[in-house]
Amino acid sequence: MNIAPYIDHTFLKPTATLADIQKTCEEALLYRFAAVCIPPPFVKEAKKLTQQSGVKVATVIGFPFGYSAIEAKVAEIVLAIVDGADELDVVINISALKNNDWQFLANEINTMLPIIHNKQKVIKVIIESGVLMDEEIVKCCTLYGTAGVDFVKTSTGYAEKSATVEAVALMKKNLPASVKIKASGGIRTYEFAKQLIDAGASRLGCSASVAIIKGEKSSSAGY
Repeated sequence: MNIAPYIDHTFLKPTATLADIQKTCEEALLYRFAAVCIPPPFVKEAKKLTQQSGVKVATVIGFPFGYSAIEAKVAEIVLAIVDGADELDVVINISALKNNDWQFLANEINTMLPIIHNKQKVIKVIIESGVLMDEEIVKCCTLYGTAGVDFVKTSTGYAEKSATVEAVALMKKNLPASVKIKASGGIRTYEFAKQLIDAGASRLGCSASVAIIKGEKSSSAGY
């Protein structure tokens, strides 16, 4: 199976340099990944490096903890779109979720979503599934599925627990067919990547993308 078209090639370290971003974009072009996912300050440069290639530029909003004010997230979204981002990976206010403030979460997504969709951009909502109970994941699927987001994404990669096959399968079961799933965090092997796709993921956020692709080639050679 060719996994490259599923991968958002990711570099989101706080120490990211321009050289890191240039290398990430070069690898995305070489291996034909779906997108690069990079910090907001590098969106303009990434857009220049990937233009007319088919590789999308994704960036993060409210990252990694999600408790930025709605107004702050809106400002980040607007700037990212102006800079050329195609896809916005937005961390929900997980603190509000844990306080059972679903009205806040509804207001948050209903404020952000029109701005993104009016510019024909893609929104991936990060729910941080590793710190949620199953019933909270299901509630998220109901809220964000009804809102009409493009993707629900498992994780930032900064929580103690990242993507799992079980969380992806639960999301797949509870999301409308129109909403896709992005699994991210802790994906380091071809085998695990394939399991997540089989469970229902349409995108994978990976920093070990090249190693995964090389693993795919060596794995395939045995069949």
